[in-house]
Amino acid sequence: MPAKIEAMANDSTERSKNGCELCKSTTGIRAYEVAPKAQNSADQTIFICSKCEAQIEKREELDAAHWQCLSESMWSEVPAVQVTAWRMLNRLRNESWAADNLDMLYLDDETLAWAKATGDHEDDGTVDLHKDSNGNILQNGDTVVLTKSLDVKGSTLNAKMGTVVKNIRLVENNTEQIEGRIEGQTIVILTKYLRKQGS
Repeated sequence: MPAKIEAMANDSTERSKNGCELCKSTTGIRAYEVAPKAQNSADQTIFICSKCEAQIEKREELDAAHWQCLSESMWSEVPAVQVTAWRMLNRLRNESWAADNLDMLYLDDETLAWAKATGDHEDDGTVDLHKDSNGNILQNGDTVVLTKSLDVKGSTLNAKMGTVVKNIRLVENNTEQIEGRIEGQTIVILTKYLRKQGS
């Protein structure tokens, strides 16, 4: 790691006191770059826990109770923390406490422009996740079982009910589809026809 970036990372670690700069958790802390990226800027890096990151990145359902931590962390002097707090409060704006905090949170023009740059504030708190037929959340690399026999279009392959599909890949921008290999062929499978193994 170049000396300049390492020094910036050390500053950020010291600033965060080895805890999440949003919720104060001390578990699973890692550096997170607040989009859009500028080159080698510790000013755009915050330290957050895995739970905060998963919800910011929309890999997990939004837990409004967890984000009440923003009532405190939104007052941080770190612009990247302010930007993240502003974006998450906007996602939660249907919660009265979040709307109240948004009314109180002041960002200077430059920080506000950065906060709006991703367009994330225009979304509500709903998260579209890949889920199996039982409502379990699917992740890349999961193993699933077919709940229905499927004929594969353009092929003589018939995927039988109960077939195990390992190491699936989520289809981006379509939460109703995953990709998996059956008998050496990569096929697209509808999530309503499978269940996560072990669920």
